[in-house]
Formats: sequence, structure tokens, C-alpha cells
Amino acid sequence: MVTNRTFTMLKPDAVEKGHVGAIIEKITASGFRIVAMKLTQMTKADAQEFYAIHKERPFFPELVEYMTRGPIVAAILEKDNAVEDFRTLIGATNPAEAAEGTIRKLYAASIGENAVHGSDSDENAAIEGAFHFSGREMF
Repeated sequence: MVTNRTFTMLKPDAVEKGHVGAIIEKITASGFRIVAMKLTQMTKADAQEFYAIHKERPFFPELVEYMTRGPIVAAILEKDNAVEDFRTLIGATNPAEAAEGTIRKLYAASIGENAVHGSDSDENAAIEGAFHFSGREMF
């Protein structure tokens, strides 16, 4: 049975620092089921397309460079109220402002290197998930 789904990426800083296992454990312990997951690396074109909404922002070139500097873990997660619950689990973009126990409070170094991405709406979750996974990769 399909319930609500969201998309996440464990960003290059989380992978580089060896936090993948701990973050995945926190996600699954919070009741999310992983329906697709892979280790991959975004190309410059991938990152520019994925973050196109930010292309006019001054931080865009830095964001593209950061997201292409190393591997990421992309995943589609399933749980009732997935998008909202996952946004709560990851915490504020700025780890200094993130609630205690959230992924970003525990594993993010800064606003720019914030360890994890989480979709901000059901619509974006579907778009972002389809960007990284084909239908046959989801279970």
C-alpha cells in the first residue's frame, strides 16, 4: 500500500564524514520505510537542473560546486505525513537554529553544509524522487 512519500539526499558532507549509517538509522527509527536508495554522484548539469529554482540566487554556483564535490545518498521514504514529518526530523537549515535531536543539529556543520535535503512539498517530493529514480527502482 502506498502512503505518503518524500525525497531525501544525504549531501556530500554527510557522506564524507561517515554519517550515512547514523542518519539512515535515525530515519528508520522515526518510522520511515525506505522505498528506494542509492549512492550516486551528481554531475554539474544534474546539480544545476535539480537546484534550478535557485539559479538566480547568489549562492547558486557555490551550491552546485558543493553538491558535485562527492557522492550523495538519494532516497525515497514512505510514511504517513512523510513530507512534514521528515522536515521536522531534519530540522532548520541553519544547524545552530535546529531543534535538539534533529539530523541537522546532530550532523550539519553550517547553513551551506547542512548534511541532508528534504522535499518541502508532496509535489516537489514526486519531482525530486523522479529526478533520481525510475519507477522500477522503487519498492
